[in-house]
Amino acid sequence: MRSERVAVVGGGTMGVGIVYVFAMAGFDVTLVEPSEVRIATVKKTLAEVADGAVSRGKASAEDAQSRIGAIRSLGNAADLPEGLDLVVETVPERIEIKRGVLHAIDARQPKIIASNTSALSIDALAENVRDPSRFLGMHFFNPVWSLQLVELIRGAKTSEATLAAARAFAETAGKTTITVRDVPGFATSRLDLIAALEAIRMLQEDVASADDIDRAMLIAYRHPIGPLRLSDMVGLDVRLDIARHLSATLGPRYAPPRLLEDMVARGDLGSKTGKGFFDWTDPNEKGALRRHG
Repeated sequence: MRSERVAVVGGGTMGVGIVYVFAMAGFDVTLVEPSEVRIATVKKTLAEVADGAVSRGKASAEDAQSRIGAIRSLGNAADLPEGLDLVVETVPERIEIKRGVLHAIDARQPKIIASNTSALSIDALAENVRDPSRFLGMHFFNPVWSLQLVELIRGAKTSEATLAAARAFAETAGKTTITVRDVPGFATSRLDLIAALEAIRMLQEDVASADDIDRAMLIAYRHPIGPLRLSDMVGLDVRLDIARHLSATLGPRYAPPRLLEDMVARGDLGSKTGKGFFDWTDPNEKGALRRHG
């Protein structure tokens, strides 16, 4: 086991993946999640993903059990030990939520604070920490245990040492990094969202079925997963939040389609609610969720 101590604040879809990759890389990992129900779901997901890694020969049963079993959980960021090596915030993409969480993390004086935001300004979030040189974005991708990229977002005051240390953490966890400036949507969110929104517009206009739109991306362009199924896995509420943010900052090409707004309004948020563009209560889709996140 490694000596570096890592905490992840937020036990949602992204949080559980980030916890998993750091734990399996041998880091000392703590998860902060206030919901006991969500903690139970996290533990179940971690066990299932670890079992899958063992069955594919990527880890021994003993190592997987030991590393997943060593993950600790806390209900509040204020209870974190002081001086952790890295704390990754991955709460919902609402700046008012992130502000409070970042204040609580900062009070524990970790060496590096990172936000897993996929769209919010790193410089704006950095206003909530005392030393912005120790703050940056670390944008992981869902499913974290499968997708290799981590997008490092450098704020105006992020230090070279912080950037290098964050890159080392990501690479030790088996990831490849790119570094981008703090601009709206960074690099990956802009590319991903354009494809997703166009696919949703095509579905709204009855160009083709959701399955056939996704199949086109898989077969013609060799994407590992289609934009509609990926949107379900990311969460349609998350897609909508990002689309609204980028349309306000970059213009109408990122405006959310009416279909997306309507689905979120009625609570069809994708895999986490069981229904989105696909039916996630179907065992075949549940299998896709385990394979892809």
